Amino acid sequence: MNKKLLRTTRVILASIFFVLITLLLLDFTGTLQRYIGFMAKIQFLPALMALNFAVIIVLILLTLIFGRIYCSVICPLGVFQDVISHIHSLKKKNRFTFKKEIKWLRYGVWVLFIVAMIIGINSFVALLAPYSSWGRIVQNLFQPLYIWINNFFAFLAERADSYAFYSKEVWIRSLSTFVISAVSFLVIGFLAWKSGRTYCNAVCPVGTTLSFFSRFAFFRIHIDENKCIKCDKCTKNCKANCINGKEHHVDYSRCVVCGNCQSVCPKNAITYSHINNKVKKNRDNVSEKANNVNESKRAFLFSSAIIGTTLAIAQEKKKTDGGLAVIEDKKTYKRSTEIVPAGAKSLKNLQNKCTGCQLCVSKCPNDVLRPSSDLLHLMQPVMSFEKGACRPECTACSSVCPAGAITPVTAEEKTSIQTGVAKWVKQNCVVVSNDHNCGNCARHCPSGAIIMVPYIKPDVRNNNGETEIKNSTEALNKQEVRQLMIPTVNESRCIGCGMCEYVCPSRPFSAIYVEGMAVHKNI
Repeated sequence: MNKKLLRTTRVILASIFFVLITLLLLDFTGTLQRYIGFMAKIQFLPALMALNFAVIIVLILLTLIFGRIYCSVICPLGVFQDVISHIHSLKKKNRFTFKKEIKWLRYGVWVLFIVAMIIGINSFVALLAPYSSWGRIVQNLFQPLYIWINNFFAFLAERADSYAFYSKEVWIRSLSTFVISAVSFLVIGFLAWKSGRTYCNAVCPVGTTLSFFSRFAFFRIHIDENKCIKCDKCTKNCKANCINGKEHHVDYSRCVVCGNCQSVCPKNAITYSHINNKVKKNRDNVSEKANNVNESKRAFLFSSAIIGTTLAIAQEKKKTDGGLAVIEDKKTYKRSTEIVPAGAKSLKNLQNKCTGCQLCVSKCPNDVLRPSSDLLHLMQPVMSFEKGACRPECTACSSVCPAGAITPVTAEEKTSIQTGVAKWVKQNCVVVSNDHNCGNCARHCPSGAIIMVPYIKPDVRNNNGETEIKNSTEALNKQEVRQLMIPTVNESRCIGCGMCEYVCPSRPFSAIYVEGMAVHKNI
């Protein structure tokens, strides 16, 4: 068998997964979702949060059979580390060494991660989850460049009377998430450049979880002591730093089955096969292996218990005026309760299950979703209406969520789900402040929840304190003023789409805004 077959196969499969998942995160039109949306749902943590037992079982079985191929093929952050490491290796070959497992860091981070999931500190979970990390890196750092390129083609297409492309605004949805994304990119990239899979094997909680199973995978890397000449090339090319070539030892908890060691071995002493323990000749090695197996069994049982507990807990748990004038930007209201999309069911459900992967944010066609800046729920999506409104016919976010934080809903179902209620702020309304009729909110309300009623102005008194005009109705009868109309909200019909808040001309704060509901209602 060709000694480079394992590495070549792994590189081809990893390239396919990496490119397609990255394109899925970059695509803002939703076109790719129908074809490759499943790739987000087969990531380990989203499948865990969605209670997708079929995917979890398949990933664990793959690890028990082939080792940690999830980390080297399916996980986009793992492949990203390989890309950075490979670029450095082109310049500096044979640069790796065997390093002992950093147990206190590896298992310390893993325990903190599990505790954070249990008690609901999801910002910490999203910070460390590999798929979520890659999602926010792509959405915040790479998608703007992708959109600028798209906008350039849209510019050319417009002049050719073509509608193949359309322009989209590039803007920072959350400064805190952008900074976190940049820092994550630099830190993970630096670690990969310097020492390969350090982040994957010392920090990543998914890698640590799968390591409990990979210790006794059916197929593993094996060094034939009779063929080995101890050239140490396997050690110097192991990006996981898990091979001690001098002692013919492989740390299977960190091995990601990349195939580098096998491809560089000059004597074909390294094979990827089932290991028969009977061929071991050294009694000390056999004893050491037995101890490692016992330790692995304990770790396996402990990991299974933690995953079961986590599953149980998870279950509970365009601004324009036609180009005639510059419009002042709106400011975001501080809402008592954040608004989350229809399909989330409740604020708590989204916060408990969301991994902060930014897929829904990148797919929102109306720029309504943005990462939260709340410390406990950083990077999880919330709704705001400065850039657009949540149109009743749009179900983009519910169709892409891989973690079950936003469950699928149809357009018909969405029109009857109340995610929030509109509130009128009298002092901000142009009718009150400028004596000028508007009615934008009522005209654009898709559910007919806003109606206009006559505005009864306060008494107007002269300098002597005498009432000159009792109210606007009396003034209207005297033909001294025209009748003013103000909005009133029928809360039983409002679905919290934010159309009223978006179209309101008042600046910097709208005269009508949406207050979120902790638990959604069907109306």
